[in-house]
Amino acid sequence: MTDVPDPGTGPERDRAGVADLHSFAVELRRLNGEINRLVHGFAGEHGLHATDVLALAAILDAPEPLTPGRLREHLGLTSGAVTACLDRLERAGHIRRVRESPDRRVVHLHYVPDAKSAARAHFRPLADVTASVRSGFSEDELSVVLRFLAAMNEQLSAVRSPGR
Repeated sequence: MTDVPDPGTGPERDRAGVADLHSFAVELRRLNGEINRLVHGFAGEHGLHATDVLALAAILDAPEPLTPGRLREHLGLTSGAVTACLDRLERAGHIRRVRESPDRRVVHLHYVPDAKSAARAHFRPLADVTASVRSGFSEDELSVVLRFLAAMNEQLSAVRSPGR
């Protein structure tokens, strides 16, 4: 089992004993960097771009089938860049485009089941580490962590780069 840092050690703390903003920034960058390392490895092994892997994750995580337009909005890309991304993913056998609504102009994106298996195998170490680290926290602590991550994701999704 992985050791979980004691709340009194590790990140810098302010006078009230709460982790300071700099410590959060450092740990979030580290987490992002480690996940990016795994993403780039998967992309390289499958002849994809890192953005293609982000698109796959968005397609996988969507509560309902995504359209190319909704994927474009989610990734913040141009329609041409999304088309190129989807072309690569389809050629590599990761997704399929389906016209399944009464409006034949609407295209839905689906993750191909066999491709999901390849992704699961590659990202299994991330799942294993997550399970290991989770085991060092109580359900109440995990609830707070999930609430924090969900709030971060929600607010970050509304942030736009200057000039966009």
